[in-house]
Amino acid sequence: MNLLEVEQLKIWDANTNEIIVSNNSFHLKQGSCLAIVGESGSGKSLTCRAIMKLNKPWIHQSGEIRFKGEDILALSEKKMSKIRGKHIGMIVQNGMRAFDPSSVVGVHLRETIAQHFDWNKKEMEEKIIHAMESVMLKNPIEILNKYPFELSGGMLQRMMIALALVLEPEIIIADEPTTALDTISQFEVVEQLRRMRDRTGCSMILISHDLGIVKKIADEVLVMKEGAVMERGSTQTLFAEAQHPYTQYLVSTRLALSSHFKKIMEERMLIANR
Repeated sequence: MNLLEVEQLKIWDANTNEIIVSNNSFHLKQGSCLAIVGESGSGKSLTCRAIMKLNKPWIHQSGEIRFKGEDILALSEKKMSKIRGKHIGMIVQNGMRAFDPSSVVGVHLRETIAQHFDWNKKEMEEKIIHAMESVMLKNPIEILNKYPFELSGGMLQRMMIALALVLEPEIIIADEPTTALDTISQFEVVEQLRRMRDRTGCSMILISHDLGIVKKIADEVLVMKEGAVMERGSTQTLFAEAQHPYTQYLVSTRLALSSHFKKIMEERMLIANR
């Protein structure tokens, strides 16, 4: 069953008429992880923000984006706000941008959860703390009372994952979730994403430059270049038998760059399993 269906998605800059994404189509199956890969500027993030209807006002789009059969592009902002977070969640690259810098992070979590659930204060606190502990965040009360700038990038990423665990959306969009992190934090965030998928059964769209991470998490891969889809297929097939020259280039270069990350992950897994 396809949980999400994107058909003939076209994205362009209304100020310049530049076409950024050209008539792309793809499906996300129930419970699967689709990775979208490609170089910077290929349209990956714009495509995912189009799904959330979060692109800038001058970035226009056409086509169909159906979530459980309903065309998202036809929804009002009020109806779309009910879908964001609760049904389709997003974990962004820079955790600092996801939180209001003028408020402690606990305010963001409580306000977001209150939009979707009619929980009392005690029930909400219990669920938040449990989710934070499950992503290895120690002293959750102390963290909830800190401002975003007082937390590391890895902690902010795990806070976003904790919020997703509370909301339990059917789809998680992870847009370069490890790019701004050090190697150890990358490992921890990747493991948390894997555990979240196992725990909630959610579907996932992963945008990443790191093909080592893609190979570890994704079931299917979509390769984009200059706004167009170059190739798509199962992760195993695409890595072993890439057909398009651009995909072959990405696989050969990106996997070489991610070899260090793979080594670190293997070492951490050995330590964790002792």
